Amino acid sequence: MKKYFKTAIKITGVALLLTLVALFIVRYSTKAHSPEDISHYEEASLKMEVFYNRPYKKDRIIFGDLVPYGEVWRTGANEATTFYSNEDLLVDGSFLKAGKYTLWTIPMKDSWKVFFNSKMYPWGIDLDKKAYRDPDFDVLTLEIPVTQPEISLEQFSIYFEKANDLVFLKLGWDQTLVAIPIIMAKEAQIAPLSSN
Repeated sequence: MKKYFKTAIKITGVALLLTLVALFIVRYSTKAHSPEDISHYEEASLKMEVFYNRPYKKDRIIFGDLVPYGEVWRTGANEATTFYSNEDLLVDGSFLKAGKYTLWTIPMKDSWKVFFNSKMYPWGIDLDKKAYRDPDFDVLTLEIPVTQPEISLEQFSIYFEKANDLVFLKLGWDQTLVAIPIIMAKEAQIAPLSSN
């Protein structure tokens, strides 16, 4: 009985080791084609960060083909994209509490729906290649118009850009760009009207 038990433990250990090696190889090969990146923004007390993976265009038709219109996209490749802010924000005029979120989108031809979701997920898609996003955890949903970047973007890019008093979170790839306006909630406070 002891011999059988030891053999079972060895087989389980080898199977676990092989599984870990296979996962490492798959993860490494996908990262080679869609490397991970982090975009940072810091000003005064505000710190924002986006972690995402950056696939390449590679002569493919991106939106409406590789990334279908009207379907939830993990907003990059590999893991679900994450957004973090240490301050409460107004994102396109809507309140977003400080914290870490997964960032999901539904690309459409003229606009994108953007979702800040409070749940963290093991990967960007499930085994059926559907986005892991659970809409019950959406804390903010926006619809942002599409514009065209000045140059075609070969690699999917998420970055912050400041213009006037607003910071824009920009998501762009190929001939498509969306710019999400952000301001710290405490900076956007309007003094109450005095009563007469």
